[in-house]
Amino acid sequence: MTTKIEWTDEVWNPVTGCTKVSDGCKNCYAERMARHLAGRYGYPEAPHHFDVTLRPERLEQSLRWKKSRRIFVCSMGDLFHDDVPFDFVLDVWRIMWQAKQHCFQILTKRPGRMLDFLEHLAVDTRDGKPQLFRTAKVTDWLRFGSLSNVWLGVTAENQTAADERIPQLLQCPAAVRFVSCEPLLGPIDLTEYMGANSYDWWSERGPIYPGEPALSWCIVGGESGPGARPMHPDWARGLRDQCQVAGVPYFYKQHGAWLHESQFLEPVTIRTPGIVTFEEWNLPKYQWPDDSYSYRVGKKAAGRLLDGRTWDEFPE
Repeated sequence: MTTKIEWTDEVWNPVTGCTKVSDGCKNCYAERMARHLAGRYGYPEAPHHFDVTLRPERLEQSLRWKKSRRIFVCSMGDLFHDDVPFDFVLDVWRIMWQAKQHCFQILTKRPGRMLDFLEHLAVDTRDGKPQLFRTAKVTDWLRFGSLSNVWLGVTAENQTAADERIPQLLQCPAAVRFVSCEPLLGPIDLTEYMGANSYDWWSERGPIYPGEPALSWCIVGGESGPGARPMHPDWARGLRDQCQVAGVPYFYKQHGAWLHESQFLEPVTIRTPGIVTFEEWNLPKYQWPDDSYSYRVGKKAAGRLLDGRTWDEFPE
């Protein structure tokens, strides 16, 4: 399914539905979209529209896309939710193994369960297909070459979420490990996770890929939609600067619904015709501790320029 998400080309949803686990889930866009689709396109009727639901009929969808593309896996749910059996996750893995022309991007808020799955994934040399074994080791999975097209990531909306989720992510074997700081709800310091030699995250399991950074990509964005919370641009700048120092690609997705007064470098067109300055807007505003203000102008008017330019960097 085509998507407007800036950092991917398609979305593939063999699982839909989820449950809230942290502050970043408060205004979940997927739940809002599922509510809109309730009773249609295979979504359950309300109030069960966002129940975790397996979609086996969608498993082979990505195999029919012949042109190479980036595919966001489970944009409408979490592949590693507790209610998704490992047997079904394995079915998803088999499809990704077959569709080597694509790059699959998996984002989860449950990296512990993702690590548990990967630690039980190994190769059945009789037919060359991945199988689950209780005693399998991560090194068994590394001998299976399919991870070259699978990127694994976690959402980290604040420092607490980053410190809980990223260490588990860095124990997962993957061609690319990434973090999505969206919605960004506070300043985050990722410095200790970006250095290739900062930590031996695998300990007895083995080293991080030699010469590769622990984190290979950082996505940042503010919140949009009903109830959106403001993001201070200094939080986004801080992450950008950390990425530049570490040589990690940085992708700035959006300001969100709010725009800080420091971002008003020129007049902006908003909902009503004409050009106005922010002093003339009769819009909701939020006062920061430094006495500066952010104004709720809407996602489209806020845009995605950070300090006068877009940041659309991807891992190689």
